[in-house]
Amino acid sequence: MHSSNFLARAAGVAALFLACAAPALAALPIQKWQQPSGAQVWLIEAPGLPIVDVQIDFDAGGRRDPANQMGLASITASMTGKGIAARDGQPALDENQLGEAWADLGAGFGGSAGADRMSFSLRSLTTPELLQSAVQLAARQLGEPSFPETVWRRDRERIAASIREANTRPATIADRAFDQAVFGSHPYGYETTEATLANIGVQDMRTFYEAHVRPCRAKASVVGAVTRAQADEIVRTLLSRLPPNACAPLPPVPDVAQLAAPVERAIPFASAQAHVLIGQPGYERSDPDYFPMLVGNYVLGGGGFVSRLSQEVRQKRGLSYSVYSYFAPGLHAGAFTLGLQTRPDQAAQAVQVSRDVVRRFVAEGPTEAELQAAKDFMVGGFALRLDSNRKLLDNLSGIAWYDLPLDYLDTWTQQVQKVTAAQVKAAFARKLQPERMVTVVVGGDVAPTRQ
Repeated sequence: MHSSNFLARAAGVAALFLACAAPALAALPIQKWQQPSGAQVWLIEAPGLPIVDVQIDFDAGGRRDPANQMGLASITASMTGKGIAARDGQPALDENQLGEAWADLGAGFGGSAGADRMSFSLRSLTTPELLQSAVQLAARQLGEPSFPETVWRRDRERIAASIREANTRPATIADRAFDQAVFGSHPYGYETTEATLANIGVQDMRTFYEAHVRPCRAKASVVGAVTRAQADEIVRTLLSRLPPNACAPLPPVPDVAQLAAPVERAIPFASAQAHVLIGQPGYERSDPDYFPMLVGNYVLGGGGFVSRLSQEVRQKRGLSYSVYSYFAPGLHAGAFTLGLQTRPDQAAQAVQVSRDVVRRFVAEGPTEAELQAAKDFMVGGFALRLDSNRKLLDNLSGIAWYDLPLDYLDTWTQQVQKVTAAQVKAAFARKLQPERMVTVVVGGDVAPTRQ
């Protein structure tokens, strides 16, 4: 267990080191290459500390879930950590044995799935014997998950209980109604329910996993004290126990449809606060308006207490303690979301004021003073995006997943600084239609006013 304690200390030192050295990190070169299997690798060499972080992403997120088996991708990723099958003379490991094996190594490995991708992350010291053992164990977990039936039956009951409990919260009800209205039949709007859980079996997990998790579809990001040759060998070993079959193209996922008309949902709920969500489909991460939208939203609702929404809704009228807006671009158009909580008797006024702010911002754009303040804050805080190995890996995996330029981190502040007020206004006019937004109010008996 000494290696575990050392890894914890090293991680703390890493955070301090990277916080001091963050400006230099942005200039670290990103290397990219493709392995014979088809796997693509991105690497940032960070030799200051004996740690390596690896993330491998596959096109196997929730957007690939069948409509009647929502949650399949996320559950499948989680279940890869519940046990390893016996193979090539190596014994099977149940979830307890697997957890103990990782604890003994002082390393960690696990899977998760979001809307677009299924991700597997490894963190280990680079001490040769520890790293080799960690990579070999991770390769077994990635390539030979056992998907134990008894564990799934237990976890299914636990997840179902969590869903039942969440359904008693107004925030859950608001989120569900909002997503369904914004995304319609697109997988981004799918919801995991007790019914969809009941339709998922371990064979469904195996079938889904084998179809999507293959070396030729892997995008691997590596950050740490390793050379290119070492990173290449780590990724090759991690993927070595997956089926080497050729990759047939995955079926296309349709784009998110734009709203044809406004949608209003007023849902009664006995709560002290009304939960309000307003929004619509936004834009894809690949959209050339990304930076104008990023900077513009800071002015609109992403800048905390200094945003337009906060000024009008909170400070001038006291309708809500907090109000925010954000975009969530992905492989498809993620939602633009404006959210707040308010007294039920103030919900109609809060909705109207929020709509007015959005409408005015889309029509007029930011002032030069607002724009400069947003740029100063974002550029000044850029180092905080890189102040740990984990954050650096998150940035690198985003570059890999969305095929962003290899100099993306080097030019990020320049991209922000060159955004103009005219670009923000034009971009918001292209992306948002205030007259066609979804409005959801959960709590109270006052329906949202019509625009």
